[in-house]
Amino acid sequence: MKQEASKTDPKDLEKKPPFPPQEQDRPGVETKMRPRPDHGEDDYKGLGRLKDRVALITGGDSGIGRAVALAFAREGADVVISYLSEHGDAEDAKRSVEQAGRKAVLIPGDLADEGHCKRLIEKTVEAFGRIDILVNNAAEQGKSVDRFEEIDAERVERTFRVNIMAMFHLVRHALPHMKEGSTVINVSSIQAYQPSAEILDYATTKGAIVTFSKGLAQSLIERGIRVNTVAPGPVWTPLVIQSFDAEKNAEFGKDSPMGRPAQPGELAPAFVFLASNESSYINGEVLGVTGGKPLG
Repeated sequence: MKQEASKTDPKDLEKKPPFPPQEQDRPGVETKMRPRPDHGEDDYKGLGRLKDRVALITGGDSGIGRAVALAFAREGADVVISYLSEHGDAEDAKRSVEQAGRKAVLIPGDLADEGHCKRLIEKTVEAFGRIDILVNNAAEQGKSVDRFEEIDAERVERTFRVNIMAMFHLVRHALPHMKEGSTVINVSSIQAYQPSAEILDYATTKGAIVTFSKGLAQSLIERGIRVNTVAPGPVWTPLVIQSFDAEKNAEFGKDSPMGRPAQPGELAPAFVFLASNESSYINGEVLGVTGGKPLG
């Protein structure tokens, strides 16, 4: 829930740190977070901008992905929610889509496996016949480290498999089922521009996503398919709580120019914009939703 409705200063529209000290093991779940993330349930109003479209959202069970699923549904889209194993969060996300009057399909599995990426596309097409919007949102982010040497080879490989290689696989398998007017939205991060040493494997993949998206956009526009990127700043999600210690999580987002992290629901309008015809001449761009942290 937002703070007092009468407030208009954007710094005061959502909860500010300090938050209750907390941390979780991977994968983090929203039901244990305090405060609970706000996905826009009480605020987002749809205008039919995605009426009868089909969206596949990876990492759609929680955080940004869940907020996007809710917004897309309220804009008239049916949604496939891909997630790892957080079944409770996924069921909650599904209910929010269905309460908006749209269909939702849950597909669990590990995006580090190319075979699962292929099955994910196949099951989406089996359910809805096509894909109009592909949102590559899911991400792997390990625990923050004190020394670079603690980021071992196994961790680096998994982070790259989930964060960037899965995008290659999903786009490749999805393209035969995407027509003119379809869109791909990839999720990068402020970390692509202001990398943190303690999660350098994650930050490096986010830089790769920017490059991937810009090149892919030039290729796919010939087929009438646009590709763009959203680069969030600090956002209150389970990915954060599983990655940092309780002390750091209690102050998360305090160093932002806003003095607070974004709530997932504040990211969703950017995705709706890029998925809809309102952004018809925008292609290969990075839309920063960072609370004022500069990209570049």
